[in-house]
Amino acid sequence: MTDRRGAHPESTPSGRAVAGARLPGTTDAQWAVLTARFDEHFGRLERLVEEVYGPGEDTTRELALLAGQLATSWQERPADLHALDAAREADPTWFTSQRMLGGVLYVDRYAGDLAGVRSRIPYFEELGLTYLHLMPLFEAPQENSDGGYAVSSYRAVDASLGTMTELADLAAELRRHGIALVLDFIFNHTSDEHAWARAARAGDPEHEAFYWIFPDRTMPDAYERTVREIFPDDHPGSFVPVPTPDGSAERWVWATFHSFQWDLNYANPAVFRAMAAELLFLANQGVDILRMDAVAFIWKQLGTPCESLPQAHLLLQAFNAVCRIAAPAVLFKSEAIVHPDEVVEYISVDECQLSYDPLQMALIWSSLATRDGRLLQQALERRHGLPAGTSWVSYVRSHDDIGWTFADEDAAELGIDAAAHRRFLNRFYVDRFPGSFARGVPFQDNPRTGDCRIAGTTASLAGLEAGDAGAVDRIVLAHAVVLSTGGMPLLYLGDEVGQLNDYGALDEPGHGEDTRWVNRPRYPAARYAQRDDPTTDAGRVFARLRHLLEVRRRTPELAGNALVTFDTHNPHLVAYQRPGPGTLVLVVVNLADDPQHVDATTLSGLPASAEDLIAGAVVDLRGGLLVPAHGVLWLRVEREGGTRE
Repeated sequence: MTDRRGAHPESTPSGRAVAGARLPGTTDAQWAVLTARFDEHFGRLERLVEEVYGPGEDTTRELALLAGQLATSWQERPADLHALDAAREADPTWFTSQRMLGGVLYVDRYAGDLAGVRSRIPYFEELGLTYLHLMPLFEAPQENSDGGYAVSSYRAVDASLGTMTELADLAAELRRHGIALVLDFIFNHTSDEHAWARAARAGDPEHEAFYWIFPDRTMPDAYERTVREIFPDDHPGSFVPVPTPDGSAERWVWATFHSFQWDLNYANPAVFRAMAAELLFLANQGVDILRMDAVAFIWKQLGTPCESLPQAHLLLQAFNAVCRIAAPAVLFKSEAIVHPDEVVEYISVDECQLSYDPLQMALIWSSLATRDGRLLQQALERRHGLPAGTSWVSYVRSHDDIGWTFADEDAAELGIDAAAHRRFLNRFYVDRFPGSFARGVPFQDNPRTGDCRIAGTTASLAGLEAGDAGAVDRIVLAHAVVLSTGGMPLLYLGDEVGQLNDYGALDEPGHGEDTRWVNRPRYPAARYAQRDDPTTDAGRVFARLRHLLEVRRRTPELAGNALVTFDTHNPHLVAYQRPGPGTLVLVVVNLADDPQHVDATTLSGLPASAEDLIAGAVVDLRGGLLVPAHGVLWLRVEREGGTRE
């Protein structure tokens, strides 16, 4: 009898590896579970790997080695994580609940070290966090490491923050408090100090093949004809020179981002297998969700932009299949800051179950600057839908910069010149436009072209630093959108108390050339101390955001991604409906600096009254609806013919 490839079943890579990889202490029941996982998922993994690398002896060998790694990793996975695997498989959409709330922080800046993070768990519970993203915390070059995104070891925590044992203990403690741990999986590149890179620098052929290293400029020049520069302030093009082992000449290594971040060569199947091992190591420390960094860049092909190529998706799906066998509780979150049509291509149950929503984030800020919500309304109507079993991660701002990622063709439909609009937004958010309330700083600024990206905390961008009277309302408005459009809302911790830009961060070693450090402040202790004082900005922001969070948790209509836009016939208003079984929640957001009215005719399809979930009152809709300046309404109404659960 043969399988679909014409080989005897016992001779497949998975069959050989599993049969020979049983570890002491593995029970018959555990072995049966592992065998069932291989039977269900290894065929898909094998097909994906063969589609990327082609069939042949090298691919067969790598698959056999990979199968052995998977079997060993699953057997070494702690018992409590096996229990979590079973629970997550029984509830595969656990992350879509309206009770989910994410927080993100840099360990050193927010808490000092991992012990400090652990000490803040009571506050995380107070806030209602169920998801905590710790920014890169692995060994990395001293001073400038691109915020930790230049990884020197995936298996060692930066010594100033703690140890891998402490990280695993923290993961377990968070899990006991209902908080999932999220870490970055920086798999497009390593730092030039990683052991693989050091070996490649020394001339070791095996590890030279882990990177894109060329003896002269012939191939780099050919690739750079079609590849864009990402960090032109750091180095031109995509390649940087490195000395030959004897120091007599230069070679060229691919570095998409900073010169010390060397891109891995996924055309070599050994790289995929090596990175799968690093992924599973992290999974077995108790990481629940891996943020898949720079997903668009992982596959290179001459004559293309080397972004979002089909093989990038196949490799992500292969990593996903790896987890389905050896760590099925683990989910992936895509970080793809590309055209909106490309962002959604990374999102599926078989690729990345979660994805940042950079378009919504950018358009919230665009809408606040222009007081015009049409681009945001259009995006919610056309680009919000996702496959079942997946979710957006919605956010007001991240650790990074704001880039204006909307599609030019979308803007053109509304009569907006995309290039001119981006130049306006850049000027507005760095206070180069008359009347701007924003106090952002430019990142990768090009005064000649007007190109740049924007750095800044939510409060500084919304006007709190400038003393603008509407600042607190804007902060609340921006968060109310991400809390009500569906998906997983994510707070950059400290923003909930109105933290401001930290300009002193630029004076710290290694930070001077990267203005994004202004929006990565150290723990704002004074503002947290004021969070219960309603006479302070921190207290006003905290009280209103915490109230929104509490309302959201008890509003099941806000779970999932289902959303239907609602036309108010007013460009200052953004409106949408979140349907429930017998009810719906109508969200109306006013971007204008003065009150806006929705007439009764526009509301005539709704019942005569609604429950204002935020104010806790009943609203009569028969005379229309008045929305305060920078106001937000969450209105629950009965659906015609519906029955509430």
